[in-house]
Amino acid sequence: METAARTAPAAVIVAIDGPAGTGKSSTSKAVAAKLGLGYLDTGAQYRAITWWMVNNGIDVEDATAVADAAGKPGIVSGTDPANPTITVDGVDVSGPIRTQEVTSKVSAVSAVPEVRARITELQRTIATEAPRGIVVEGRDIGTTVLPDADVKIFLTASAEARAARRSGELKGKDAADLAATQAALAKRDAADSGRKTSPLAKADDAIEVDTTELTLEQVIECVVTLVEEKRSE
Repeated sequence: METAARTAPAAVIVAIDGPAGTGKSSTSKAVAAKLGLGYLDTGAQYRAITWWMVNNGIDVEDATAVADAAGKPGIVSGTDPANPTITVDGVDVSGPIRTQEVTSKVSAVSAVPEVRARITELQRTIATEAPRGIVVEGRDIGTTVLPDADVKIFLTASAEARAARRSGELKGKDAADLAATQAALAKRDAADSGRKTSPLAKADDAIEVDTTELTLEQVIECVVTLVEEKRSE
């Protein structure tokens, strides 16, 4: 049975998937803000559990050890698009989860079925309880987490464009040249697309948007239009 919140006119669930560097986060946050919806960065949740594993001495290459620990950290995600927060056991980890150390290990942790089951359950709960609706971004939202989402978007971009964007996001010692960044993205793509449990994939009913030649504003406007069209039905 659908909840009252879910059947309210403005309560729309939007799934935005795609690989890193396609503009997922910026687009998702802006769309959520424009439409008065909640926002959930599912990648941050996988980064958060990876950070906890690293911080607690869990060997991320040991799938059994990761599986055994998957239920231990308490992860809480704030859904305000203007100030998305994430804590682990009450500690703000929004900064630490973006380090290169976590980035290099998140695919290994994310591939463990017990981790995906734990985080997927958390994501579904947040989405279904969002009173005004929500924009959920990730890699398997439209295919696995929320297959019945009202609107499904799959963002893509050329490898060169993605590397340039991601390299621009990195700071200090984590900054890398374009070639190295592109190689890292390709490795991440292969890991995410090739994992057995909930791989990165475009849902059959998702609308693909190539952001290579588009400005961020153009991508946002495109997605907002698609959501508003759904709302008006």
